[in-house]
Amino acid sequence: MSADPLLFQAGQWLGAASGLLALLTAAAFLRRWGIRFRLVGVTSFTALLSLSCLAFAISYSPRVTISGAVVAPVVFDSGGDLVIAQARADLPREAWGPTALQVASNLRAGGRSSPTGQVRVRLRRVEPTGPDSGRPLVLAEAVRNLITGDVSLQAPALLP
Repeated sequence: MSADPLLFQAGQWLGAASGLLALLTAAAFLRRWGIRFRLVGVTSFTALLSLSCLAFAISYSPRVTISGAVVAPVVFDSGGDLVIAQARADLPREAWGPTALQVASNLRAGGRSSPTGQVRVRLRRVEPTGPDSGRPLVLAEAVRNLITGDVSLQAPALLP
């Protein structure tokens, strides 16, 4: 996991500001200033912002990019072991495998209920068969192991 340095630094600065505001709030209560209850709200909100920035900075992970791949939108996700991404009609053959690998690499494991611990990612496009009809054509398939994080490309001959 990589921490985002800007958010991490902002969280540290907000933490220092909430500490100073806590001291100011304590002084306001000791001196019975009229603004003391507003300072409680400002201090708690600043502390909350600080913790939120730090938590997001630690949990942030950038998207994986693979050379030769293009962005393909996910059009179906079962929440389990199957994800289907839509390929453009003019997608070159050399980009089929890298695009499927990129979509599989960017999947998050949380919340998936795959009995085998693996997710199949199929890259497909719809081939027109008539004026208002078409059939799906699977171009490439990648399999991601949710436990280890490994991603592999399936051979096109194994595709249904």
